[in-house]
This record gives sequence, structure tokens and C-alpha cells, in this order.
Amino acid sequence: MDRNHTVFAKSKSKLIFGAEWGLLAAFFLIFLVVSGCSKQQAAPPPRVTAIPVVVAKVTQRSMPVQLTAIGNVGSYAVSVEAQVPGELLEVHFKEGGFVHKGELLFTIDPRPYEAALAQVQATLLRDKAVAANSRAQAQRISKLLADGVVSPSDADASKSAADAAEATVAADEAALRTAQLNLEYCKIYSPLDGRTGSVVIKPGNLVKVADVPIVVIRQVSPIHVDFTVPQEYLPDIKKYMAAGPLRVEATVPSSSGPPEVGTLTFVDNTVDTTTGTIHLRATFENSRGVLWPGLYVNTLMTLSQQSNATVIPSQAITAGQQGSFVYIVQADGTVAPRPVASSRTVEGLAVIDKGLKPGETVVTDGQVRLVPGSKVLIKNNLSD
Repeated sequence: MDRNHTVFAKSKSKLIFGAEWGLLAAFFLIFLVVSGCSKQQAAPPPRVTAIPVVVAKVTQRSMPVQLTAIGNVGSYAVSVEAQVPGELLEVHFKEGGFVHKGELLFTIDPRPYEAALAQVQATLLRDKAVAANSRAQAQRISKLLADGVVSPSDADASKSAADAAEATVAADEAALRTAQLNLEYCKIYSPLDGRTGSVVIKPGNLVKVADVPIVVIRQVSPIHVDFTVPQEYLPDIKKYMAAGPLRVEATVPSSSGPPEVGTLTFVDNTVDTTTGTIHLRATFENSRGVLWPGLYVNTLMTLSQQSNATVIPSQAITAGQQGSFVYIVQADGTVAPRPVASSRTVEGLAVIDKGLKPGETVVTDGQVRLVPGSKVLIKNNLSD
């Protein structure tokens, strides 16, 4: 039994030892297979993917030299006041409506002025009769003086009385004209074509001379826009104004319609020392009624045309830490950044002062994904 037990134990230990070695060999074999697979998967180099972009060519064209500013719409206004006192009887227009020059606006009670006119007319008739009699009497005395019937002093007195009577007639005639004017002033007419504001004094109230305006009328066609530009542009403005009228466009913010077109009509005679700007004024026909007194608008004044200006779409320019730049598409299909200097933008086109040459290709859309050396795929639209 002991011997058999010993043999059995030895055999069992050999089996266990052999099994352990087999397990280790299996693990080693699996490790080699996995390592080999990993090496095979990491072996191919990463594939470079082209980034889709939209591009445009750098071109040359004639571009306007323009100045932009914020303007305020102003208008010629008339404050309508009464020239004679009295009761306001009637308003003949609608508040806020458009009135034409010569249109009847208000009626003041004319009865007191009709009575005053009748009184002056009667006084004039009386004094004319007195003057005629005095002149005839002076002529008779003058004949008697020639015959030696009356003294020279009597003749002089009669002549003076006749002259005084005629002077009284002249004064009555002046008073008649005044009375006629006062009666005419009872009807107030519009002095211009324009838009009315609110009526301050309502019918039934008394109006006074040199009191508050009854209504204010503002002319809306033509109308003007006041704006300012930096003083350094004054020499150019004077230069180009001498050659002809300068075109000015006015656009109402958030308006989808075309701008109103006018001309520069006024340049102030002094520069504002606090801001270093010069006050300008442009006049517009405003036939569509777009411009309104007090409205703020964007103004664009064209000074001249720059021929052969280098231009690109404005969206091609990117702002960086070192200034503005664009991405140039190179011959090998990669991009490189290029610093640029742009003086102005007109209708979506940026005028390039330096940094680009005509014929070069710049990226206009898709710049956010680019870095220097990126491979690009040119498309007409990034949504394609």
C-alpha cells in the first residue's frame, strides 16, 4: 500500500506540473497572436481627409470711394400762429394729415373785424366828403384873393384846412387796409406743402397774437439729413464737390426697400472742436415718404471711383490675434494664411490695400476648420 500510494502521488504531481506548463504555453501563444494582430492594425499610416471649402478669385474692378455715417432726418418747419385775436371757430384739416400750400386751415370769428371794417369804410366816406368841400372852398378863396377880396391869411388858412382834410382821408385809407388785413387774417392758410402735427388750440377757445403755435407743419418733400464725418475727409469732400454734386444714400435701419438717393447740399463753415468732425447736410426728394423728421438713418456718401481696385468677398477675411488674414489656396491643394489690409467694404466686397494679388484664390467659407497646411476640397456650396 505505501509503495503504490507513493507511485500514485508521484504520478499525480507530474500531471499537475505538466498541466501548469501547458496553461502557461497557451497564454504565451495567445499573447503572441494578440501582439501580432495589434502590430498589423497599427501598421497603416493615417489617411489625410480634405476639408471642403468655398473659394473665390482675387479680382480687380472699379470701386467707389465712400464714407458712412449715422444721420438724423430734419425738415423745414413752420409754426402756424394767429395774427389777430379771437375765437377759433373751425379746423379745416385732419390732425397729422398732409396739407397743400394755400389750403384753408383755421377760421377765427370774423364778426368783430367785419364791424371794424364797416366803421372804417364809413369814416373814410365822411372824411372824403369833408376833404372835397375843403378843397373846393380853398379854390374859391384863392380866386377871391386874386381879386383882392380876401386877405392872404384867409387864403392860407383855407388851403391848410383842405390839406389836413386830405391827410385825414389818407389815414382813413390806411386804416381801411389794416381792417381788411385783419379780416383776412381770420382765415389762416397753409404756407407750404407738408405734414401737420397735433392741433394745440381746439375750436371754441380764444387765440392770441404771438401766443403758442396752433399747429406745426413740417415739410417732408424735399427733406434733409444731417450727419457728421471726421475732419480729415474735409479736403476730399471740398475737392470732389468742386467737380460736381456728391451722391448720398440714406437707408432706414431694418428696412428692406432701396435707399433714398440725394445730394450733398451743405458743408458747415467750422469744425466741431470737441469731436473733430464736420457737419454735413444732404437733401432728398423723399417722393416715397420713407424719410420721416427725427428718424435716424444710415448714410453713405460717394466721393469718387477707384479704378482697378483689388477686391475679394468680405467673408474671406478672418480676424486673428495678429490682425486680419485670409487663407490662400496653394498649387498643391493646401492652404496658407496671408495677412491683409482692407480699407473699406462696399456691397459685400472688401477693397484690399495690400497682401493679395489678382488671380490668387482665397477661401470664403469653411475657414473655421482650417489650419496652416490643411488639404482642401473646393466646392460650390458647403451644403453639397
